[in-house]
Amino acid sequence: MRAAHNILHLGIKELRSLLRDPILLTLIILIFTVSVYAAATAAPEVLSKAPIAIVDEDHSQLSQRIASSFYPPAFMPPTMITATQVDSGMDAGLYTFALDIPPNFQRDVLAGRSPAIQLNVDATRMSQAFTGSGNIQAIINGEVSEFAQRYRTVPTLPVDLALRARFNPELNASWFAAMMQVIDQITMLSIMLTGAALLREREHGTVEHLLVMPVTPFEIMAAKVWSMGLAVLLAAAFSLVFIVQGVLSVPIEGSVLLFLVGATLHVFAATSMGIFLGTIARSMPQLGLLLFLTIMPLQILSGGITPRESMPELVQTLMLAAPNTHFVILGQAILFRGAGFSVVWPQFAALAVIGTVLFVLSLARFRKTLATMA
Repeated sequence: MRAAHNILHLGIKELRSLLRDPILLTLIILIFTVSVYAAATAAPEVLSKAPIAIVDEDHSQLSQRIASSFYPPAFMPPTMITATQVDSGMDAGLYTFALDIPPNFQRDVLAGRSPAIQLNVDATRMSQAFTGSGNIQAIINGEVSEFAQRYRTVPTLPVDLALRARFNPELNASWFAAMMQVIDQITMLSIMLTGAALLREREHGTVEHLLVMPVTPFEIMAAKVWSMGLAVLLAAAFSLVFIVQGVLSVPIEGSVLLFLVGATLHVFAATSMGIFLGTIARSMPQLGLLLFLTIMPLQILSGGITPRESMPELVQTLMLAAPNTHFVILGQAILFRGAGFSVVWPQFAALAVIGTVLFVLSLARFRKTLATMA
Protein backbone atom coordinates (compact mmCIF):
# COMPACT_ATOMS: atom_id res chain seq x y z
CA MET A 1 0.00 0.00 0.00
CA ARG A 2 2.84 2.37 0.75
CA ALA A 3 4.38 1.73 -2.68
CA ALA A 4 1.05 2.37 -4.41
CA HIS A 5 0.64 5.57 -2.37
CA ASN A 6 4.10 6.78 -3.44
CA ILE A 7 3.49 5.91 -7.09
CA LEU A 8 0.17 7.77 -7.05
CA HIS A 9 1.54 10.97 -5.54
CA LEU A 10 4.74 10.95 -7.56
CA GLY A 11 2.61 10.62 -10.68
CA ILE A 12 0.45 13.53 -9.61
CA LYS A 13 3.64 15.54 -9.17
CA GLU A 14 4.60 14.69 -12.77
CA LEU A 15 1.21 15.81 -14.04
CA ARG A 16 1.53 19.10 -12.17
CA SER A 17 4.97 19.62 -13.69
CA LEU A 18 3.49 18.96 -17.13
CA LEU A 19 0.68 21.44 -16.54
CA ARG A 20 3.26 24.09 -15.63
CA ASP A 21 5.15 23.51 -18.88
CA PRO A 22 3.35 25.58 -21.54
CA ILE A 23 5.65 24.43 -24.34
CA LEU A 24 4.92 20.72 -23.85
CA LEU A 25 1.21 21.40 -23.38
CA THR A 26 1.10 23.40 -26.61
CA LEU A 27 3.00 20.64 -28.38
CA ILE A 28 0.53 17.98 -27.21
CA ILE A 29 -2.45 20.07 -28.34
CA LEU A 30 -0.95 20.85 -31.75
CA ILE A 31 0.14 17.27 -32.39
CA PHE A 32 -3.30 15.79 -31.75
CA THR A 33 -5.28 18.54 -33.49
CA VAL A 34 -3.48 20.53 -36.18
CA SER A 35 -1.06 17.76 -37.09
CA VAL A 36 -3.83 15.16 -37.47
CA TYR A 37 -5.96 17.54 -39.54
CA ALA A 38 -3.03 18.53 -41.77
CA ALA A 39 -2.00 14.91 -42.36
CA ALA A 40 -5.54 14.01 -43.38
CA THR A 41 -6.20 16.96 -45.68
CA ALA A 42 -2.78 17.36 -47.29
CA ALA A 43 -1.88 13.81 -48.34
CA PRO A 44 1.06 14.30 -50.76
CA GLU A 45 0.47 11.10 -52.74
CA VAL A 46 -2.91 12.33 -54.02
CA LEU A 47 -3.04 14.69 -57.01
CA SER A 48 -5.09 17.59 -55.71
CA LYS A 49 -5.46 21.11 -57.11
CA ALA A 50 -2.22 20.96 -59.07
CA PRO A 51 -1.55 24.31 -60.80
CA ILE A 52 -1.25 23.98 -64.57
CA ALA A 53 -0.52 26.55 -67.29
CA ILE A 54 -1.27 26.10 -71.00
CA VAL A 55 0.39 27.77 -73.97
CA ASP A 56 -2.15 27.51 -76.80
CA GLU A 57 -0.33 28.29 -80.05
CA ASP A 58 -2.92 26.50 -82.16
CA HIS A 59 -6.16 28.24 -81.03
CA SER A 60 -8.20 25.41 -82.53
CA GLN A 61 -11.23 23.47 -81.43
CA LEU A 62 -9.03 20.55 -80.35
CA SER A 63 -6.66 22.72 -78.30
CA GLN A 64 -9.63 24.30 -76.53
CA ARG A 65 -11.04 20.84 -75.75
CA ILE A 66 -7.72 19.83 -74.23
CA ALA A 67 -7.55 23.01 -72.15
CA SER A 68 -11.09 22.53 -70.84
CA SER A 69 -10.39 18.92 -69.78
CA PHE A 70 -8.30 20.02 -66.77
CA TYR A 71 -10.49 20.95 -63.82
CA PRO A 72 -10.71 20.50 -60.03
CA PRO A 73 -10.21 18.60 -57.83
CA ALA A 74 -7.19 17.06 -59.56
CA PHE A 75 -6.09 20.30 -61.26
CA MET A 76 -6.62 23.98 -60.77
CA PRO A 77 -8.37 25.76 -63.63
CA PRO A 78 -5.68 26.20 -66.32
CA THR A 79 -3.89 29.53 -66.64
CA MET A 80 -3.48 30.59 -70.26
CA ILE A 81 -0.02 32.09 -70.78
CA THR A 82 2.39 32.82 -73.63
CA ALA A 83 5.53 30.87 -74.46
CA THR A 84 7.73 33.61 -73.01
CA GLN A 85 6.05 33.25 -69.60
CA VAL A 86 6.75 29.54 -69.16
CA ASP A 87 10.29 29.76 -67.79
CA SER A 88 9.62 32.65 -65.42
CA GLY A 89 6.45 31.00 -64.11
CA MET A 90 8.15 27.66 -63.54
CA ASP A 91 11.13 29.34 -61.87
CA ALA A 92 8.81 31.21 -59.53
CA GLY A 93 6.96 28.00 -58.63
CA LEU A 94 3.63 29.29 -59.95
CA TYR A 95 2.90 26.15 -61.98
CA THR A 96 3.61 22.47 -61.47
CA PHE A 97 2.85 21.75 -65.12
CA ALA A 98 3.18 23.89 -68.23
CA LEU A 99 1.64 22.44 -71.41
CA ASP A 100 2.66 23.85 -74.81
CA ILE A 101 0.30 23.03 -77.69
CA PRO A 102 2.19 23.78 -80.96
CA PRO A 103 0.78 25.61 -84.00
CA ASN A 104 -1.22 23.56 -86.53
CA PHE A 105 -1.74 20.83 -83.94
CA GLN A 106 -5.34 20.06 -84.98
CA ARG A 107 -4.43 20.04 -88.68
CA ASP A 108 -1.61 17.57 -88.11
CA VAL A 109 -3.87 15.29 -86.04
CA LEU A 110 -6.55 15.20 -88.73
CA ALA A 111 -3.88 14.57 -91.37
CA GLY A 112 -2.80 11.42 -89.55
CA ARG A 113 0.51 12.78 -88.37
CA SER A 114 1.82 12.42 -84.80
CA PRO A 115 2.40 15.96 -83.54
CA ALA A 116 4.22 16.43 -80.24
CA ILE A 117 3.00 18.43 -77.26
CA GLN A 118 5.59 19.72 -74.84
CA LEU A 119 4.90 19.18 -71.12
CA ASN A 120 7.14 21.02 -68.66
CA VAL A 121 7.06 19.58 -65.14
CA ASP A 122 8.35 21.03 -61.89
CA ALA A 123 10.03 17.86 -60.60
CA THR A 124 10.75 19.42 -57.19
CA ARG A 125 7.09 18.65 -56.40
CA MET A 126 7.92 15.00 -56.77
CA SER A 127 4.65 13.27 -55.82
CA GLN A 128 2.47 15.56 -57.95
CA ALA A 129 4.96 15.49 -60.82
CA PHE A 130 5.01 11.69 -60.96
CA THR A 131 1.26 11.19 -60.67
CA GLY A 132 0.22 14.24 -62.67
CA SER A 133 2.37 13.49 -65.71
CA GLY A 134 0.59 10.20 -66.28
CA ASN A 135 -2.82 11.79 -65.72
CA ILE A 136 -2.11 14.57 -68.21
CA GLN A 137 -0.92 12.09 -70.84
CA ALA A 138 -4.06 9.99 -70.41
CA ILE A 139 -6.33 13.06 -70.61
CA ILE A 140 -4.68 14.37 -73.78
CA ASN A 141 -4.68 10.97 -75.49
CA GLY A 142 -8.36 10.51 -74.68
CA GLU A 143 -9.37 13.92 -76.01
CA VAL A 144 -7.30 13.58 -79.20
CA SER A 145 -8.62 10.06 -79.87
CA GLU A 146 -12.24 11.10 -79.43
CA PHE A 147 -11.76 14.19 -81.58
CA ALA A 148 -10.15 12.22 -84.40
CA GLN A 149 -12.87 9.54 -84.34
CA ARG A 150 -15.63 12.15 -84.14
CA TYR A 151 -17.37 10.28 -81.28
CA ARG A 152 -16.78 9.08 -77.76
CA THR A 153 -16.37 5.35 -77.34
CA VAL A 154 -16.88 3.17 -74.29
CA PRO A 155 -14.40 0.31 -74.37
CA THR A 156 -15.92 -3.15 -74.09
CA LEU A 157 -13.85 -5.34 -71.81
CA PRO A 158 -13.86 -9.13 -72.04
CA VAL A 159 -14.31 -9.35 -68.25
CA ASP A 160 -16.61 -7.20 -66.14
CA LEU A 161 -14.87 -6.48 -62.82
CA ALA A 162 -17.32 -5.90 -59.98
CA LEU A 163 -15.27 -3.79 -57.55
CA ARG A 164 -16.24 -3.71 -53.89
CA ALA A 165 -14.00 -1.46 -51.78
CA ARG A 166 -14.46 -2.59 -48.19
CA PHE A 167 -13.74 -0.46 -45.10
CA ASN A 168 -13.22 2.65 -47.27
CA PRO A 169 -15.83 2.68 -50.08
CA GLU A 170 -14.83 6.18 -51.21
CA LEU A 171 -11.13 5.24 -51.40
CA ASN A 172 -10.56 8.39 -49.39
CA ALA A 173 -6.90 8.70 -48.42
CA SER A 174 -7.71 11.15 -45.62
CA TRP A 175 -9.41 8.39 -43.62
CA PHE A 176 -6.24 6.34 -43.48
CA ALA A 177 -3.94 9.33 -42.97
CA ALA A 178 -5.91 10.72 -40.02
CA MET A 179 -6.03 7.50 -38.03
CA MET A 180 -2.42 6.57 -38.74
CA GLN A 181 -1.33 10.02 -37.64
CA VAL A 182 -3.02 9.46 -34.27
CA ILE A 183 -1.30 6.08 -33.93
CA ASP A 184 2.12 7.53 -34.79
CA GLN A 185 1.72 10.50 -32.45
CA ILE A 186 0.83 8.21 -29.54
CA THR A 187 4.19 6.50 -29.98
CA MET A 188 6.17 9.70 -30.36
CA LEU A 189 4.65 11.52 -27.39
CA SER A 190 4.85 8.50 -25.10
CA ILE A 191 8.58 8.23 -25.66
CA MET A 192 9.21 11.97 -25.66
CA LEU A 193 7.23 12.93 -22.54
CA THR A 194 8.77 10.31 -20.26
CA GLY A 195 12.28 11.03 -21.52
CA ALA A 196 11.71 14.76 -21.07
CA ALA A 197 10.27 14.23 -17.58
CA LEU A 198 13.40 12.38 -16.49
CA LEU A 199 15.73 14.98 -17.99
CA ARG A 200 13.69 17.75 -16.40
CA GLU A 201 14.34 16.17 -12.99
CA ARG A 202 18.04 16.07 -13.74
CA GLU A 203 18.28 19.63 -15.07
CA HIS A 204 16.28 21.09 -12.15
CA GLY A 205 18.28 19.11 -9.60
CA THR A 206 15.23 17.39 -8.15
CA VAL A 207 16.64 13.90 -8.72
CA GLU A 208 18.81 14.40 -5.65
CA HIS A 209 15.68 15.24 -3.68
CA LEU A 210 14.09 11.97 -4.77
CA LEU A 211 17.21 10.02 -3.75
CA VAL A 212 16.91 11.12 -0.14
CA MET A 213 13.19 10.34 0.01
CA PRO A 214 11.88 6.90 1.09
CA VAL A 215 11.00 5.91 -2.49
CA THR A 216 12.47 3.23 -4.71
CA PRO A 217 13.58 3.51 -8.36
CA PHE A 218 10.64 1.29 -9.28
CA GLU A 219 8.18 3.74 -7.73
CA ILE A 220 9.81 6.73 -9.42
CA MET A 221 9.75 5.06 -12.83
CA ALA A 222 6.23 3.66 -12.45
CA ALA A 223 4.95 7.12 -11.52
CA LYS A 224 6.43 8.65 -14.66
CA VAL A 225 5.03 5.85 -16.80
CA TRP A 226 1.42 6.08 -15.61
CA SER A 227 1.27 9.87 -15.47
CA MET A 228 2.73 10.56 -18.90
CA GLY A 229 0.83 7.63 -20.35
CA LEU A 230 -2.43 9.03 -18.99
CA ALA A 231 -1.74 12.41 -20.61
CA VAL A 232 -1.10 10.75 -23.99
CA LEU A 233 -4.20 8.55 -23.78
CA LEU A 234 -6.47 11.48 -22.90
CA ALA A 235 -5.10 13.51 -25.81
CA ALA A 236 -5.48 10.55 -28.19
CA ALA A 237 -9.08 9.93 -27.11
CA PHE A 238 -9.89 13.62 -27.65
CA SER A 239 -8.31 13.52 -31.10
CA LEU A 240 -10.21 10.41 -32.17
CA VAL A 241 -13.59 11.68 -31.01
CA PHE A 242 -13.46 15.39 -31.83
CA ILE A 243 -10.92 15.68 -34.66
CA VAL A 244 -11.09 12.39 -36.55
CA GLN A 245 -14.80 11.65 -36.08
CA GLY A 246 -16.01 15.21 -35.56
CA VAL A 247 -14.06 17.62 -37.76
CA LEU A 248 -12.85 15.19 -40.44
CA SER A 249 -16.02 13.02 -40.39
CA VAL A 250 -13.99 9.81 -40.60
CA PRO A 251 -16.10 6.78 -39.61
CA ILE A 252 -14.59 4.50 -36.97
CA GLU A 253 -15.88 0.96 -37.42
CA GLY A 254 -14.73 -0.60 -34.15
CA SER A 255 -14.74 0.21 -30.47
CA VAL A 256 -12.77 3.28 -29.45
CA LEU A 257 -12.61 1.89 -25.91
CA LEU A 258 -11.00 -1.36 -27.12
CA PHE A 259 -8.50 0.66 -29.14
CA LEU A 260 -7.62 2.73 -26.07
CA VAL A 261 -7.08 -0.45 -24.06
CA GLY A 262 -4.62 -1.60 -26.70
CA ALA A 263 -3.10 1.87 -26.73
CA THR A 264 -2.58 1.59 -22.97
CA LEU A 265 -0.42 -1.49 -23.45
CA HIS A 266 1.50 0.23 -26.22
CA VAL A 267 1.97 3.36 -24.10
CA PHE A 268 3.32 1.16 -21.32
CA ALA A 269 5.98 -0.15 -23.70
CA ALA A 270 6.72 3.23 -25.31
CA THR A 271 7.04 5.11 -22.02
CA SER A 272 9.45 2.46 -20.77
CA MET A 273 11.46 3.06 -23.91
CA GLY A 274 11.37 6.78 -23.18
CA ILE A 275 12.80 6.21 -19.70
CA PHE A 276 15.60 4.16 -21.22
CA LEU A 277 16.46 6.94 -23.71
CA GLY A 278 16.22 9.51 -20.92
CA THR A 279 18.91 7.66 -18.95
CA ILE A 280 21.21 7.69 -21.98
CA ALA A 281 20.75 11.34 -22.96
CA ARG A 282 22.39 14.08 -20.93
CA SER A 283 20.36 17.00 -22.30
CA MET A 284 17.22 17.78 -24.24
CA PRO A 285 19.07 18.20 -27.57
CA GLN A 286 20.61 14.75 -27.13
CA LEU A 287 17.19 13.32 -26.37
CA GLY A 288 15.86 14.91 -29.55
CA LEU A 289 18.56 13.24 -31.62
CA LEU A 290 17.87 9.88 -29.99
CA LEU A 291 14.16 10.30 -30.65
CA PHE A 292 14.83 10.98 -34.30
CA LEU A 293 17.01 7.88 -34.62
CA THR A 294 14.46 5.74 -32.78
CA ILE A 295 11.01 6.91 -33.87
CA MET A 296 11.63 7.18 -37.62
CA PRO A 297 12.64 3.52 -38.14
CA LEU A 298 9.83 2.38 -35.84
CA GLN A 299 7.18 4.28 -37.77
CA ILE A 300 8.49 3.50 -41.25
CA LEU A 301 9.05 -0.23 -40.70
CA SER A 302 5.99 -0.95 -38.54
CA GLY A 303 3.59 -1.11 -41.49
CA GLY A 304 1.94 2.25 -40.92
CA ILE A 305 3.35 3.83 -44.09
CA THR A 306 3.88 0.83 -46.37
CA PRO A 307 2.51 -2.70 -45.94
CA ARG A 308 4.79 -5.06 -44.03
CA GLU A 309 4.33 -7.63 -46.78
CA SER A 310 6.32 -5.44 -49.18
CA MET A 311 9.36 -5.46 -46.87
CA PRO A 312 12.11 -8.08 -46.80
CA GLU A 313 11.30 -11.08 -44.63
CA LEU A 314 14.24 -10.34 -42.34
CA VAL A 315 12.88 -6.85 -41.62
CA GLN A 316 9.40 -8.25 -40.99
CA THR A 317 10.79 -10.74 -38.51
CA LEU A 318 12.97 -8.22 -36.68
CA MET A 319 10.14 -5.69 -36.41
CA LEU A 320 8.00 -8.20 -34.53
CA ALA A 321 10.12 -7.25 -31.52
CA ALA A 322 8.97 -3.61 -31.80
CA PRO A 323 5.74 -2.55 -30.08
CA ASN A 324 4.77 -0.29 -33.01
CA THR A 325 4.26 -3.25 -35.33
CA HIS A 326 1.64 -4.87 -33.12
CA PHE A 327 0.01 -1.54 -32.27
CA VAL A 328 -0.40 -0.65 -35.95
CA ILE A 329 -1.91 -4.07 -36.66
CA LEU A 330 -4.46 -3.86 -33.85
CA GLY A 331 -5.18 -0.19 -34.55
CA GLN A 332 -5.98 -0.81 -38.21
CA ALA A 333 -8.00 -3.91 -37.38
CA ILE A 334 -10.14 -2.15 -34.75
CA LEU A 335 -10.54 1.31 -36.27
CA PHE A 336 -10.84 0.33 -39.94
CA ARG A 337 -12.31 -3.17 -39.94
CA GLY A 338 -14.25 -3.20 -36.66
CA ALA A 339 -12.36 -6.17 -35.23
CA GLY A 340 -13.13 -7.38 -31.74
CA PHE A 341 -10.87 -8.72 -29.02
CA SER A 342 -11.12 -12.26 -30.39
CA VAL A 343 -9.29 -11.08 -33.51
CA VAL A 344 -6.60 -8.84 -32.01
CA TRP A 345 -5.79 -10.72 -28.80
CA PRO A 346 -2.40 -11.90 -30.20
CA GLN A 347 -1.35 -8.26 -30.59
CA PHE A 348 -2.55 -7.48 -27.06
CA ALA A 349 -0.49 -10.37 -25.72
CA ALA A 350 2.58 -9.33 -27.73
CA LEU A 351 2.35 -5.75 -26.46
CA ALA A 352 2.06 -6.95 -22.87
CA VAL A 353 5.17 -9.14 -23.21
CA ILE A 354 7.22 -6.49 -25.06
CA GLY A 355 6.16 -3.81 -22.60
CA THR A 356 7.17 -5.95 -19.63
CA VAL A 357 10.59 -6.68 -21.13
CA LEU A 358 11.19 -3.01 -21.93
CA PHE A 359 10.07 -1.96 -18.45
CA VAL A 360 12.47 -4.42 -16.78
CA LEU A 361 15.39 -3.34 -18.98
CA SER A 362 14.64 0.35 -18.46
CA LEU A 363 14.27 -0.16 -14.69
CA ALA A 364 17.70 -1.83 -14.54
CA ARG A 365 19.22 1.04 -16.51
CA PHE A 366 17.39 3.60 -14.36
CA ARG A 367 18.70 2.02 -11.14
CA LYS A 368 22.22 2.05 -12.52
CA THR A 369 21.89 5.73 -13.42
CA LEU A 370 20.58 6.65 -9.98
CA ALA A 371 23.42 4.68 -8.33
CA THR A 372 26.03 6.70 -10.22
CA MET A 373 24.30 9.95 -9.26
CA ALA A 374 24.17 8.94 -5.60
